[in-house]
Amino acid sequence: MNISIVSSPSRDKSKIYYYLSWGRGAGQRKATGIFTFSKPKDQLQKNHNKEALAILEMKRSQMVLDRQSIASGYVPEYKLKSNFLDYYNEFVKANRRSTNRHLQNSMSAFKEFLGRDFISPGEINENLCERFRNYLLDNYNGETPSGYFTRFKKLIRAATKDGYFKNNPAEEIEAKTGKNKKIKEILSVEEYTKLMKAPCLNYEVKKAFIFSLYSGLRWAEVKKLQWESIKDDSITVVQSKTGNRLQIPLHPVLKEVIGERGSGLIFKLPTAEGANKVLSKWVKDCGIEKHITWHSARHSFSVLLQRNNVDVATVAGLLGHTTSKYVQQTYKRYIQNSAVEAIFTLPE
Repeated sequence: MNISIVSSPSRDKSKIYYYLSWGRGAGQRKATGIFTFSKPKDQLQKNHNKEALAILEMKRSQMVLDRQSIASGYVPEYKLKSNFLDYYNEFVKANRRSTNRHLQNSMSAFKEFLGRDFISPGEINENLCERFRNYLLDNYNGETPSGYFTRFKKLIRAATKDGYFKNNPAEEIEAKTGKNKKIKEILSVEEYTKLMKAPCLNYEVKKAFIFSLYSGLRWAEVKKLQWESIKDDSITVVQSKTGNRLQIPLHPVLKEVIGERGSGLIFKLPTAEGANKVLSKWVKDCGIEKHITWHSARHSFSVLLQRNNVDVATVAGLLGHTTSKYVQQTYKRYIQNSAVEAIFTLPE
């Protein structure tokens, strides 16, 4: 197809605008948005004209390539992202779903794996894909490595169709489930009581941790919790991890913990590292020989509710999970871990 450059002067004749034309029929002319000065007055305008005409010729060449590649399966190189991370980002935006964060998280993990902000499509080969799969297995537990790599493979499959790869470099690499390195510790009912009765070096940390034990909220959510989030007998928060709005009934213990209503932040807390140090000493002073972190509160909340026969769907809802799958898997790990203890509760 012959594509020609057509010019048209402005009304005052000071500028010339350009179009790409491939016929005289309707819709066979496209404005380029490029113009030159009819009579350049200085070197600046002369330079503008020179660069504008160069860009114009490049646009014409690109359109010729586009027209010639129709139905050929060939993708002109200029259409491909030079940084594959840009393509990854656009793919995530186009396929994002609020109920599934694995695609977004797979991109974050891939960036961590690379340790840089640029990678060309030519560097994406089978060896790199396999190393990324192994990186996920080394750094994540449970279903997470499989979930992230499955989304990565979906991305690579789409990129192959879009012309980035002649052959899919990840096609024969299997997504694998990781092994749980260590089951996080949880607190028993008796240990809940011990902590509430025992003194703590930082009273704000104590109040906030008890709040997490009775609400299942994460550190990031408790840290920024404001009085306006407490209404009547419930807590309304936007989850830090998912962005979902969550409403949790307010346990009577929490009403005592937070005391009289104020304004602004409910808790005045140190950094996460500082809070965990205070928590560690508080737990140790109580005689609890477990490695308890702030996230242990959320796990304890989940497991103790289920041990009290609260159905999995309700627990999942309280935690803000969209499905009960993760809650069930987590609970099974704790039940298996306490199997020996359970056996020895039987009468002799």
